Amino acid sequence: MPFVAAISKIDLPYKADQQEVKQQAKETFSANFPEAGRLIFAFDNTEIKYRNFCQPLSYYIKPNTFEERNNLYIRLTLDYSVQAIEDCLIKAGVNKQDITDILFVSTTGLATPSMDALIINKLRLNPHINRIPVWGLGCGGGVSGMAKANTVAKANPDAIVLLVAVELCSLTLIKTDYSKSNFIGSSLFSDGIAACIVKGDNHNNEKQVNYIASSSKLYYDSLEVMGWDFQDTGFKVLFSKDIPAFINEHIKEDIVDFLSKQGLELSHIKNFIFHPGGKKVLDAYQDALGIGGNFLKKTREVMNDYGNMSSATVLYVLEKFIREGFESGYGLMLAMGPGFSSEMVLLEMGGEGEKAKGKR
Repeated sequence: MPFVAAISKIDLPYKADQQEVKQQAKETFSANFPEAGRLIFAFDNTEIKYRNFCQPLSYYIKPNTFEERNNLYIRLTLDYSVQAIEDCLIKAGVNKQDITDILFVSTTGLATPSMDALIINKLRLNPHINRIPVWGLGCGGGVSGMAKANTVAKANPDAIVLLVAVELCSLTLIKTDYSKSNFIGSSLFSDGIAACIVKGDNHNNEKQVNYIASSSKLYYDSLEVMGWDFQDTGFKVLFSKDIPAFINEHIKEDIVDFLSKQGLELSHIKNFIFHPGGKKVLDAYQDALGIGGNFLKKTREVMNDYGNMSSATVLYVLEKFIREGFESGYGLMLAMGPGFSSEMVLLEMGGEGEKAKGKR
């Protein structure tokens, strides 16, 4: 079965304290957004302590155009992707020429040729590499990218698949958008870059983080829950306050259904590798699943230290599990995204997973 050989993340140089961001947002929005004073508490209620930013805070109050921000997205995405990939290749003990496939996941900037082409040129990867740019899956993109990387590796046991997820959410901020969504978004979203190597079955597996199965679900008639409204000034953020209610209504049934197809129950999951959309989202997962203990501890810690980095966040959570240690058994990756949709990946982590198989 395919397995995760290595994963790397980027700690950006302009990490900001949430209280600093709060103060700047208050100053930026107050004159034109009467509700700013009433809603400023949202920054404190996120449980986010620090935000991972690709630029210093002062950048975000300066005048700029969508073209300027997107050009910056392309330049920084290339630079940081290369940095994450080179670190990941060292961890995995992989020669860059041996990469067979590259998946590039993003939702926060535009590039044609796609960013994977720029990465291949910069790193001088094999020119015959199979390219899969994935755009528009939002917060669900990290889990979906992991599922797709494993599908590729399952089809070719000799594959060495490079998955890269980059979201520079801060560069999408439209300073003249005085909507509630933009204000609340400014309390949550951050920048993240992660790279992951997935190998096929013919390679030696020392990491013991194996892919088992995946699931993708699009919920009918929920297109307005999350997404972008594309305007002359850039990407206007759209998301509904009903997301936690949506999770409460659907997620437990969807997880139970997914696991039952693998002969498993929720109690078999030892490692919960969830995308932290925000405090309310994590609270909704906790309420819906009814699991005792702090099962989302590592997920919450990533949110506390980085903020919501869209698709890249769940890979930061997986990196934390692999670096700090996981409980032997099954792991469940989960994220919700535009559509509205859910993405899940079932992993077998360490030796206990084999024992759990006997319960199928």
